Amino acid sequence: MAAWNDDGAGAEELDDRRFLERVARGDEDCLRALYDRFAERILRYAYTLLHNRHLAEEVVQETMVAVWNGAGRFGGRSKVSTWIFGIARHRAMDLLRREIRGERVPDVVLTIPDPAPSVERREHVVSALSGLPDDQREVVFLTFYEGLSYKEIAAALEIPEGTVKSRMYHAKRKLAEALT
Repeated sequence: MAAWNDDGAGAEELDDRRFLERVARGDEDCLRALYDRFAERILRYAYTLLHNRHLAEEVVQETMVAVWNGAGRFGGRSKVSTWIFGIARHRAMDLLRREIRGERVPDVVLTIPDPAPSVERREHVVSALSGLPDDQREVVFLTFYEGLSYKEIAAALEIPEGTVKSRMYHAKRKLAEALT
């Protein structure tokens, strides 16, 4: 259970904000701490958007460089994680646009390792998720894998909260159909 302060901010969020404040002052150790906390999460998120491990790794690096350069401009109107995922999304979309224009050639696609129990079920779920439109898969990922609220997702994606809810509704319907 997370500790909460009087404003309702969790202890992790307070740590993230303190780290970000120190990053803004040039503290590389705090950037490393933020990297350790977010790199794997950003990688998974970017992979859901790009379907390419190499490009997803590039998004992680570009996102953390942007965090380093932009930490002083963080306004505090959202959670640090929402801000960082917003940066990651912009970096991923920039890479996608370059791919579409033919400025890059895609690399090897990541394969998801099969766990020992219920391999069949996992493959079925992965197949159902991959059948979703990108915008719906993105909302599902941010909700269930990253634990972001609809409001936080709306802020990260720069779309209305109602659009997030609509995408989730349609994604759940499609997943239910695919999994039954």
